[in-house]
Amino acid sequence: MTGSSEPSYAAHEARGRVPDFFIVGHAKSGTTALYEMLRTHPEIYMSEVKEPQFFARNPHAQAGEGGAKSFEQTGRYGETLEQYLSLFAAAEPGQLLGEASTFYLWSRLAPERIAEQRPDARIVAILREPSSFLYSLHLQMVQNRAETEMDLRKAIALEGPRRRGEQIPPHAYWPEALMYSERVRYVEQLRRFHAAFPREQVLVLIYDDFKRDNQHTVSEVLRFLGVDDTVSLGAVSANPTVALRAPRVRSAVHAIRHGEGPLARVLKRAVLALTSSRLRREVLYPIRHRVVYGAPQAPDERLMLELRRRFRSEVLALSEYLDRDLVTLWGYDSVD
Repeated sequence: MTGSSEPSYAAHEARGRVPDFFIVGHAKSGTTALYEMLRTHPEIYMSEVKEPQFFARNPHAQAGEGGAKSFEQTGRYGETLEQYLSLFAAAEPGQLLGEASTFYLWSRLAPERIAEQRPDARIVAILREPSSFLYSLHLQMVQNRAETEMDLRKAIALEGPRRRGEQIPPHAYWPEALMYSERVRYVEQLRRFHAAFPREQVLVLIYDDFKRDNQHTVSEVLRFLGVDDTVSLGAVSANPTVALRAPRVRSAVHAIRHGEGPLARVLKRAVLALTSSRLRREVLYPIRHRVVYGAPQAPDERLMLELRRRFRSEVLALSEYLDRDLVTLWGYDSVD
């Protein structure tokens, strides 16, 4: 955002502390578990809102099409700059500030925006084998109501119409996020961050390593951030992948929870009046989750093979870019 008239980093410091580091994604690659572990470290303060997404607002706009808007304008959650910085107001002096927004890695604008406001920021990215990544991502998009097509193959086939603004689900807050195949442009995404930050300020992790040994990976992150890496943080399970089991029930529950419509508002008031917050938290919410969601079916092996063939060149390029044999690690050496 060269030539921007936005306030400088020093000016922001006078209004609130800008984060020292950012977990930039990808989704379904252990970012939630890493966030939860880091927030227990005494030298680190993570924002209560895990994914503010502030710097990824209007993620694929170009300058002149929303790309050079002021940070005073609203972001995904309607926050101003002051509201965004207030997410870190409770931090103790000396604590490192961090947040974890998974759209930052995918966004074309976030790297430069972050660098402009915090040039010495540390960046943590996590990458996952492409076919399993897209499988889990699609399930999450369905769970979040951003996606209505429950078949991954069909959802990917809809990328063309959706680029033309067609067949966009009503609750897709960022239609660009439904371009699944564009998420697997790992080298391009890393190059954007390496163009905005020195390489020593960017740590690239592989999901398999984190899944296999939480503690070892987190210790690597702590050393990268310059805090005590001997603190025991305790392992945290990755955010589980779940499948939507009852779409109509989920829609009805969501309408009541958010008071969407006169009847839903009446039912919401009745639930709040007749139940305690503890009962809702410990009994009703878990029951609702079990009814609406369930364990996902095994992915379509033919589709997974098609995706692996499609993205083999990306894995080859990423292996060369990171100087690590991900072709063998992810089993792409057997994909013809």
